[in-house]
Amino acid sequence: MKVFVASDNIVSPLGFTSDENFEQLKKMQTGVLLHADSALSAEPLFVSVIDTQKLNTEFEKLNVKQEYTRLEKMMLLSVTDALSRNKKIDIENKKTLLIVSTTKGNIDLLDKTEGEKFDTNRIHLWEAANVVARYFNNPNQPLVISNACISGVVAIILAKRLLEEDKYDTIVVVGADIMTHFVVAGFQSFKAISPQVAKPYDAARDGISLGEGCGTIILTNNQQLTTDNQQLITVAGGASSNDANHISGPSRTGDGLLLAIQKTLSESNMKPEEIDYISGHGTATIFNDDMESLAITDAHLAAVPMNSLKSYFGHTLGAAGLIESIIGIHSMQQNQLIGTYNYTELGVAAPINIIKETRQATINNCLKTAAGFGGCNAAVLFQKAENLKN
Repeated sequence: MKVFVASDNIVSPLGFTSDENFEQLKKMQTGVLLHADSALSAEPLFVSVIDTQKLNTEFEKLNVKQEYTRLEKMMLLSVTDALSRNKKIDIENKKTLLIVSTTKGNIDLLDKTEGEKFDTNRIHLWEAANVVARYFNNPNQPLVISNACISGVVAIILAKRLLEEDKYDTIVVVGADIMTHFVVAGFQSFKAISPQVAKPYDAARDGISLGEGCGTIILTNNQQLTTDNQQLITVAGGASSNDANHISGPSRTGDGLLLAIQKTLSESNMKPEEIDYISGHGTATIFNDDMESLAITDAHLAAVPMNSLKSYFGHTLGAAGLIESIIGIHSMQQNQLIGTYNYTELGVAAPINIIKETRQATINNCLKTAAGFGGCNAAVLFQKAENLKN
């Protein structure tokens, strides 16, 4: 059974639709800016943060009276826009499921001022998901994926498998995380945050840039529920693995990510030389980028054009896999490779083909990779429908 992309949305500092975000990326415009906000950090830092006034203004257009958290507003706006772009999708149908991908959820409710405004249960990931499901009158208990920074990719893989089992005909996958002092301080404790905009795969890379955002991908096993006005994309395969190396550091050899890539290619019935584009994880930390380069090389994909989008969006945690997959899908639809912002000189353990400048190219297949704390790894492959091999 084939699984098709029916609609999508991105909410980020670069825009509140997928199209707005993709247009900014084509111009190589970044949302990672220097912010001097004591609520996030005692010192100024480069971070990608959605303007609160714009978020509230956009949310007011929904004309709802109930109070929602920052994270919930992002998810409601994202899903609403994705649904508006495909009127065939019925989120109130019993055959439609909601999957929420997030690492921290309503983490801002730990703050006393914010916490007093809402039911304390909203701090729980499952309740945040329930809030979204209730808003859309979805009749099913939503599922939550919280698996560190591979959460978004794993959520897509889970949706694919459930659709292939025909338990549902439509699954709405939404992923979001927000920036708070708690999140920033955690990465600062690892000394992992760059004092500049992140430089993925670069010889001068020195850490990540964080970011907040939300992504929604609607998947279906019924081709009739897709739209006629855009290139049809399928989820051809996907897999996850765990290298059991360290609580925060990846395996230095990249073996865990390699396994996820190999299983994804096998499920998709694809050979390495048939892959046209890799949307990498590319956090711009020393060990992650080195590990990823080794995994890509060992998978015989070193020549494939590859980028990282984290110097545009920052690392959006539970949203990253979804946002970056959506950009990959739009890259396929427009046959356009996005250059890696702030990349100058290759400086990873194995030679890989990093896209430096945005350019046109035929893209029939896109491999998305991800890695995260606890040694987790994942990969998913998107394919143009006319090129299906299995």
